[in-house]
Amino acid sequence: MAAALLQAAAGAGVARSPAVCVQSGYKQSLNVHSYHVTFPGNIATPSFSLASSCKSREFSWSGVNGESSHHKNGRLNAITEVAETSGTVLRLENCTSADVQSSSSSSRSISKESSRSFEGVTTEEELLNGVRYETEVKGLHPRASAGMLELYYNYRDAVIKSGVENALDIAVKVMATVLDRVILQFEEPFTFPSYHKRMVEPYDYYTFGQNYIRPLIDFRNSFLGNTAIFDQIESQLKQGHNVFLFANHQTEADPAVMALLLESSHPYLAENLTYIAGDRVVLDPFCKPFSMGRNLLCVYSKKHINDVPELAEMKRRANTRTLREMTALLKKGGQLIWIAPSGGRDRPDPETDEWRPAEFDASSVENMRRLLSHMPVSGHMYPLALLCHDIMPPPRQVEKELGERRIIGYHGVGMVVAPELNFDELTAGTTSKEEARDKFSQCVWEIVNEQYSVLNRATHGGEGLQASSQSTQLTQPWFDGQPSSP
Repeated sequence: MAAALLQAAAGAGVARSPAVCVQSGYKQSLNVHSYHVTFPGNIATPSFSLASSCKSREFSWSGVNGESSHHKNGRLNAITEVAETSGTVLRLENCTSADVQSSSSSSRSISKESSRSFEGVTTEEELLNGVRYETEVKGLHPRASAGMLELYYNYRDAVIKSGVENALDIAVKVMATVLDRVILQFEEPFTFPSYHKRMVEPYDYYTFGQNYIRPLIDFRNSFLGNTAIFDQIESQLKQGHNVFLFANHQTEADPAVMALLLESSHPYLAENLTYIAGDRVVLDPFCKPFSMGRNLLCVYSKKHINDVPELAEMKRRANTRTLREMTALLKKGGQLIWIAPSGGRDRPDPETDEWRPAEFDASSVENMRRLLSHMPVSGHMYPLALLCHDIMPPPRQVEKELGERRIIGYHGVGMVVAPELNFDELTAGTTSKEEARDKFSQCVWEIVNEQYSVLNRATHGGEGLQASSQSTQLTQPWFDGQPSSP
């Protein structure tokens, strides 16, 4: 049973990077001959090597292009902290063992309140000067600064496209806070534990993420489906029951989009959602500030667990820790957990260019279902369809390395939850556990596809609320009290 559940945890993740998902509160004792840090193709800096000796607890860097080598004493804490500040990919060579030891100490916040470079920024010129200062004076890698500029210009253009008054001022204000938080991740990288609770103090990363995505959503062309079912879910949670949402996954912005669609009618759900998240969103410095504002269970996707064979065992151990955290949460009850059984983001069909939910992994669905059923409190499962790919579409091809280009758009979005799933009813007539498993997963995926089609007709087909069907009632609750733009 434990092995099956571990497989589920690995399969439910959403990321693809082979880098290590550092767990806050753990230290890694490495017995290695050497290991090698390589930069992805979009990082110009050459590779480094690092010789390590656990006995002497010394390690030395060796660089190239005139960079000086230096020695540093101390225990190697969380090997990705060496790599993640530049969005690098970690590859171990000649590794003989790697044990993760638990530690009671865990830092939940970064020490700096601000990077200072973007304080008081009110104009585009001031913002660009802040990026220039970070690069020329403080030594920010040119590739990182180029990524910041690209992010700003794409975001600015998307917000201006919305047609709202003072769009440029909004874009500058929001992006000043975003770049400030990204800079801090290069200066003092935050490490995520297996279970991360959203951070709202001393800095409110939850509101920060909401304010970033809000100007990108065309609320006039956005829809929330089946609010009565969301009412039911909220009631179940408040009774101490657990709820799993089996959903498709489209963008890095999914958590913020979901929370924004729920905040007017179901703020309790928006704030208490826990997302099963992969290593990309907790390692990429451009993603991490937004992830810090969400409740996360961090896993490695089963699709990519063997991308770097030397790291496969470490990833499995990390998934085991996360599984323990999830089990402890579910035993307490009252948990709302979002799961993407596809193990990654949706992509458009290469021939038709049409988007649809990616196929679900049957073992992931089944093992999560079994986990829920073994808890001492009641559990419920719901299909959920999400459409938001125009906001921040992923690369057309799956990328293993960090540092992907971020295209940003202004568009309508939508989310629909379908009626509660009944395993026995959906698998009636099956003659084996394997057949029941596959049929249930297929049924869940088909329901998500059906709801997704309704959202697609509403947002892309121009049907709006008229796209509602007998099983899907679309609404726009934010027009009764939609928060204003930042």
